[in-house]
Amino acid sequence: MNGQKAVTPTADALVASAKAAGKGGLPPVHLWNPPFCGDLDMRIARDGTWFYLGTPIGRFELVKLFSSILKKEDGKYFLVTPVEKVGITVDDAPFVAVDFDVTDTGAAQVLTFHTHVGDRVSAGPDHPIRVERDAATGEPAPYVHVRADLEALIDRKSFYRLVELGESVDGWFGLWSGGQFFRMIPENELDLT
Repeated sequence: MNGQKAVTPTADALVASAKAAGKGGLPPVHLWNPPFCGDLDMRIARDGTWFYLGTPIGRFELVKLFSSILKKEDGKYFLVTPVEKVGITVDDAPFVAVDFDVTDTGAAQVLTFHTHVGDRVSAGPDHPIRVERDAATGEPAPYVHVRADLEALIDRKSFYRLVELGESVDGWFGLWSGGQFFRMIPENELDLT
């Protein structure tokens, strides 16, 4: 035995570490590789609601703090501090894009998305938009890259607004942002009824 006491991860300990590490912006979680300390009973639902021990976390400041120390590795999600890493469950994407702003039109257009935790990201080569379609229903699920392999599910009202901005390019219906065209659906599969 090495004499160190085994520590069970808790949300309170993560809060204290995250506050200390996150002074002045987003913490550099991409630089941290602490030992895995186990899973925490924390879950992010598809609608962006964070749960701890089965109960929604009602304090926005706390959710925002946790979101700042979120990291994805090998398809799994973790809350990371310089000294510990705990696994959490994410139902779909960890963030939800709840609105966006548009500047310019056509190839000069820029779409800037706002997430439910306060992130702002302009879609473009470094922050691509992608659309997955359910194999059974064909229903689209649109996403925008936010940071470090973390995406936001674009909410339904925003997606409908995006569709109104879409255009056809080389047989695809999609969107321009940041000088890049993002394909959404093959033009021949559009239901124009």
